[in-house]
Amino acid sequence: MATLSGPPVLTSVILNLTTLLSFPPPTVSAGPKLTLTVPRSTLSGFTTSVTVTGLDAVSRYYTSLSRALDLTGNTQSESWTLSASNALIPLTKGKGLDEYKASVFASFVECLDTHLLKETYLGTKEGSYADVVICGLVKAVKDKGGEVKGENVVRWYNTVASMVKYELIVEKKKDEKKADKKAETAAAPAAAPAAPAAAVAPLGTLSPDSDEYKSNVLLTHLTSLSITSTTSTHTAAFTSDELQQYAGSLGQHCKNIFLKDKKHGLFLVTAAHDADTNTKALAKSLGLTGANMRMAPEDSLGKHLDVKKGSVGPMCIHSDKDNSVKFVFDSTLLTCDKIFSHPGRNDWSTGMAPVDLVKFVESTGHEVTQIEFGKKGEATQKKEVKADEEKGKKEGKQQKQKGGKQQQEPKKKGESQKKAKKEDAANTLLALQYKKKEAFAEWYSDVIVLSEMIHYYNISGCYILRPWSFKVWEKIQRWFDSKMGPLGVEPAYFPMFISKSRLEKEKDHVEGFAPEVAWVTKSGDGDLAEPIAIRPTSETIMYPAFKDWISSHRDLPLKLNQWSNVVRWEFKNPTPFLRTREFLWQEGHTAHATYEEADEMVMAALELYRGVYEDLLAIPVIRGYKTEKERFAGGYMTTTCEAYVPTSGRAIQGATSHNLGQNFGKMFEISFQDKNGKPAIPWQTSWGITTRTIGVMVMVHGDDQGLVMPPAVSPVQVVIVPIVSKKVSYETLSPYCEDMKNKLEAAGLRVQYDDRTIYNPGWKFNHWEQKGVPVRIEVGPRDFDNKACRVCYRYNGEKEDKSFDSELAPFLSSKMDSIQKAMFEKVKKERDDHLVKVTEWKDFTPNLEKGNLILTPWCGPEFQEEEEQVKEKSKAEGLERSGGEEDERCAVSVAGKTLCIPFEQPDLEEGTKCFYTGKVAKCWVLWGRSY
Repeated sequence: MATLSGPPVLTSVILNLTTLLSFPPPTVSAGPKLTLTVPRSTLSGFTTSVTVTGLDAVSRYYTSLSRALDLTGNTQSESWTLSASNALIPLTKGKGLDEYKASVFASFVECLDTHLLKETYLGTKEGSYADVVICGLVKAVKDKGGEVKGENVVRWYNTVASMVKYELIVEKKKDEKKADKKAETAAAPAAAPAAPAAAVAPLGTLSPDSDEYKSNVLLTHLTSLSITSTTSTHTAAFTSDELQQYAGSLGQHCKNIFLKDKKHGLFLVTAAHDADTNTKALAKSLGLTGANMRMAPEDSLGKHLDVKKGSVGPMCIHSDKDNSVKFVFDSTLLTCDKIFSHPGRNDWSTGMAPVDLVKFVESTGHEVTQIEFGKKGEATQKKEVKADEEKGKKEGKQQKQKGGKQQQEPKKKGESQKKAKKEDAANTLLALQYKKKEAFAEWYSDVIVLSEMIHYYNISGCYILRPWSFKVWEKIQRWFDSKMGPLGVEPAYFPMFISKSRLEKEKDHVEGFAPEVAWVTKSGDGDLAEPIAIRPTSETIMYPAFKDWISSHRDLPLKLNQWSNVVRWEFKNPTPFLRTREFLWQEGHTAHATYEEADEMVMAALELYRGVYEDLLAIPVIRGYKTEKERFAGGYMTTTCEAYVPTSGRAIQGATSHNLGQNFGKMFEISFQDKNGKPAIPWQTSWGITTRTIGVMVMVHGDDQGLVMPPAVSPVQVVIVPIVSKKVSYETLSPYCEDMKNKLEAAGLRVQYDDRTIYNPGWKFNHWEQKGVPVRIEVGPRDFDNKACRVCYRYNGEKEDKSFDSELAPFLSSKMDSIQKAMFEKVKKERDDHLVKVTEWKDFTPNLEKGNLILTPWCGPEFQEEEEQVKEKSKAEGLERSGGEEDERCAVSVAGKTLCIPFEQPDLEEGTKCFYTGKVAKCWVLWGRSY
């Protein structure tokens, strides 16, 4: 079992739901423990046993489990759990609550009460893991004298506490445990007789001539194939263990698991009772890339296999008429004379020869994929045996090298200490808990937290940008501002509040943003006379001022840019940087005398956005026009930069630049006298880019070690890490490193010398790798003696030794450019490898499934209804292939949507038909699944 370490252990939360799923529960050796027992019939039908220890570890571990446990959670659940852990766990220490602790608890309860004013539970409407954990923590503090008050909190607390049994246990020291055990043994009375076993129905035989047999579709199909079989009756068994208990005397029983993977679809797995059915190993054996296999929802059993939970068997594949379920069979079962499984109900077991079962499955039109499953514990045993063999070989080799002499005891002790340090490092939670290709969403959340980019806040969809991410945004700001002057764009700032009357002045515009607008309705205890909106964008804030400032052609062009925050109250699974309720952005707004001038400004702004992505972030983009359906609400034309995330196979809109036409000028009565003295309405533009850029950078470049920062925006380009020893002390090495730092900084590089003495070099290496610093310089005793250093590159993991002379600084400066270029070319190749042309509908959804960007001939950007049909049809086909249903709250869809009409158009032969409507195509359109 793994042990979570980190801050001193104060409290551990144990969630007991019984036993079905197998997660390795982290444990702790000492400290008070809070035990939560959740009955099967309340928060979840799933069953398992989990222990979580530590402060933020509570939130992180429950986040990883919530999906499999069906204790549905989201970012808000994670945020609440983290906040509660930090606030309440320290309060459980000690005998009671002092005045300070009581005030902390009162503040937390008050915050809870405010949130629960409009919500029944925390995080989600149906309740989540956050409710279970936080209610337990509240109870722990309440038991120490804390007061739970407030109508909403009391209602919530009583509701959750009634579902869950909580018990506070104080872990005793080893010597105390021994003394207690000794006392118990001495005082124990004679053992009482064992309780009688629960009654088990005797085995029976079901006759093929009986009405029950004939009414069973699976058994009648079995008979039609002339397969010899026997069907026995027994006590209803809901698990393979119960089946062994009630009907084990019949012979070898099957274990059957119904799994779902969002990308690869549904799987029915039939294996031996004692097989190790680890889903990661299974996905690897099946050759599934980026798989995250988990138990399929219970409603899928009825929909695809026509069976209830607890009654699944291989013959249920007969009900899968559209072959949406893949069948996986444990090849070790072929060695059995006969194997038994449920024929659609769990109080019957049907036995037949393994080859006959394969014949049955194949008769339904399903292919049988055979995989050899090992037994439970077999893999671990093999690893231990192999480790022992390797250890023996190593020791033998060492003895041979020393002339057969026995290794000295001090050497053994040193090796043992090194091994212990490695084991400690593995348990520190410094390393990422997820692989990028295996669990992309979880990996992303892990990376941005461990690299110190994001800290979660207690309002869903709002996040704290820590210095490491905000410095990236600052670099984008400085670069962008340096380009504004030559374009004649001036800085400005406008208020963040909009009156309702102004926001609603442009009908199409407000309809596009209405669902996302946040309103201020109160001031203190009083209601405002008119609700005030917090800006979702600034057109309706700026343009009344434009009306006052523009009266003549001499006032044009008017070009303004502001850096500000925006609030759009997204309700679909907020994700840091990508989809947040408050975000930072740059927005430019201009007014021009002619369409041509406005169009020139639109393209100039879009070129700047290309520069941000390609020149700063090393991410290639495709520029183009949005279709009529996707253009900016109330605008005349929208252009865009579209990026691609290879791991998820999804596109993401990088930035947009809009030609607003004269629509807003008319609405806000902006007019001017042209050169001929005639009244005219200006042509306007708006264009913006957001902190989403940072999230795209993380997703595209990051790896299983953490961030990989492009040198152009990395807050630190070079980090110097000293490696001290008995030979060369810190005091000797530090001036050498400081001198190196100063010379590199003089060459224009951003350098940090990590002179912290509380961390060892290995910890520092890992820390800076997670933060993605492009270059790490290691300086050890040998480097000091030779006036040299070791240079390690983050983007490819390569290392080389270099002399510390006048050439080091220019070499590294040049290296930054080559790293930036290499990172860009790598991602561009991945993008281009997933860019395909499709001319027929039948190839469209399959290519979406492969994570491709798709160019298709299209009948024109004005065909909005047909565009929506493509979106809905591809969504339906995608869900059919995956065997799932799309949650309405899901921020990303399986549907294909138009990304843009690329500026760079492939040749379109005359008479080419639209891939969907069959009409004459006018252009190529880029489609894909998108964030």
